[in-house]
Amino acid sequence: MLLYVNWNIDPEIFSIGSISVRYYGLLWATSFILSYYILKKIFLKEGLSVDMLDKLSTYVFIGTIVGARFGHIFFYGPYFDEFNAQGQLISTGYFSHPIEMLKIMNGGLASHGAGIGIMVALWYFTKKYDRTFLWLADRIAIAVALSGFLIRMGNLLNSEIYGIKTDLAWGFVFQRVGETVAKHPTQIYEGGIALIVFISLMYMYFKTKLFEKSGLAFGIFMSVIFLDRFFIEFIKEKQVDFEANMFLDMGQILSIPLILFGVFFIIRALKVKKAA
Repeated sequence: MLLYVNWNIDPEIFSIGSISVRYYGLLWATSFILSYYILKKIFLKEGLSVDMLDKLSTYVFIGTIVGARFGHIFFYGPYFDEFNAQGQLISTGYFSHPIEMLKIMNGGLASHGAGIGIMVALWYFTKKYDRTFLWLADRIAIAVALSGFLIRMGNLLNSEIYGIKTDLAWGFVFQRVGETVAKHPTQIYEGGIALIVFISLMYMYFKTKLFEKSGLAFGIFMSVIFLDRFFIEFIKEKQVDFEANMFLDMGQILSIPLILFGVFFIIRALKVKKAA
C-alpha cells in the first residue's frame, strides 16, 4: 500500500530559447489577474471608479514585488560573499554584488516582505486618494488571501519550501530535488489555510455586514495567516543555514508582530460599532 505521494513535476511548462515559462510565474500572474477581477466587482458594487482601482493595483503590484524581494534580501541574505576554509566561494552576497538584488528570476521572494510592501503601498495610496488605510486593507485582504493560495501552489510545483520527514499517508517525496523520504507538504497546509481565509472573507463581504466593522477583515487575515505560518514553521525544513540553531526561525520571528497586529485590529473592530 502506497503511504506517500511521489512528486516529480517539472516546474517548467515550456521554453523558447533561453526564455522559459514556469508554473510558479504563471500562478503569480494569475493571482494578480484574479485579484483585479475580484476587486473590480467590489469597487463597482460600492460605486467606485475602475480608474481608482487601476491606480491602486499599480501601487499594490509595485509594493508586492519590491517588498517581497527586499524582504528576502534583508531578512535572509546572504549579505556578503561567503568562503570556505580553502578560500573557495560558497555563496554570493547581495551587498557584495548589488546587481543581484534585481535578479528576481533567480529566486528569492519573502511573503513577510510582500506583506510589509503592500501595507506601505496602501498607506502611500491614502495620501493621494480619499480612502482610509483600513478601508483599503479590508478589501485588499481578500485578494491577497487568494494570491497566497496560488503562490503556495507554485511553491509545491517548484518542489520548494516543504516540511520535515513524515510517516503520514499524505507525505510527499520530492524526487526532483533529490529527496528519497516523504516530507510534509507544507505548501498545501499553508495554501489550504489561505484558501479558507479567502472564501471566508468573500462570504463576509458579499453575504454579511461584517465589513462595516472597519479593520475586522484585515485583522482576521493577518492573525490567521501568520499564526498558521508560525506553527507550520515547526515542521518545515530550515530555509537558510543560519536558522539551524535557532529555536524560532526567521519566519516565526517575523510572524509574531504581524499576528499581534491582526489581533489588535480584530479587538478594535469588535469594540467600534460603526466603520471608521
